[in-house]
Amino acid sequence: MSQTKKFASQADLEEKKISFSQISEHAWAYTAEGDPNTGIIIGDDAVLVADTQATPAMAADVIRRIREVTDKPIKYVVLTHYHAVRVLGASAYQPQQIIASQDTYDLIVERGEQDKASEIGRFPRLFSNVETVPPGLTWPTMTFTGKMTLWLGKLEVQLLQLGRGHTKGDTVVWLPQERTLLSGDLVEFDATPYAGDAYFKDWPQTLDKVAALKPNALVPGRGAALTTAEDVAKGLAGTWEFIADVYASVSAGAKAGKDLNSVYAETYEKLKPKYGHWVIFDHCMPFDVTRCYDEATEFPHPRIWTAERDRQMWEALEG
Repeated sequence: MSQTKKFASQADLEEKKISFSQISEHAWAYTAEGDPNTGIIIGDDAVLVADTQATPAMAADVIRRIREVTDKPIKYVVLTHYHAVRVLGASAYQPQQIIASQDTYDLIVERGEQDKASEIGRFPRLFSNVETVPPGLTWPTMTFTGKMTLWLGKLEVQLLQLGRGHTKGDTVVWLPQERTLLSGDLVEFDATPYAGDAYFKDWPQTLDKVAALKPNALVPGRGAALTTAEDVAKGLAGTWEFIADVYASVSAGAKAGKDLNSVYAETYEKLKPKYGHWVIFDHCMPFDVTRCYDEATEFPHPRIWTAERDRQMWEALEG
């Protein structure tokens, strides 16, 4: 019986070192060497947390660190997008409101259950103490379209939808007074963008809109916090180039009538020298190329990943 190669991430068992650092007057970054990050805003009267970690047990570590610097209530949890690894820890914060874009809400309705099963199967280490996740899905209690402004005392916090990229619901958290951005997975740093639910044609333009805000500090979805305008520019450029490089290679192959398998092999070889050292490169590439091939051929919108589809894709490309 042939042995199917397991997801690259299932071999990824090494615990990551966690950093918790202040990146501007009101913003903090919880980062973990390429594992999913959490951004924190400590306002005058309340705390906002963007992206929750994958389980309440993991969120407890974020809360512990917040409590080392403030006792203000955690009033808001913002979901930058719908992926399970970002949202299933929400219950631990006991926030007054869980806020997401209406597009993110719609994606949870459409594919939240399948996404949850798919992600837990792909990333066992990232769902540490998965039994602490309450039954069901994490639902926003408040949604917005385009832009929403919150005031934490005198601190202005803008939630912005700048365009589609990592998903169609992507939201960034922007502090205009200190030019600090929490980007979710729209921006990564030295970490491979996961693009299995992405809009490849739109993503670079959306990043241009992020750049137009001229952030001086940025918490990416994965990778180290960026604390100078130069580092922010590097993070934006790296993500932009990766998405553009995948799209250029895959769309050329699709146009030439090549099948997914040969386009995957070609694209992997082309990108490995430039990006192969980035975290989760081997894990993301099959999903990224499959979605990109879909977009370049007949599926403008991402198809739903199920645990079964994950396995079939992995077997076809990596088996």
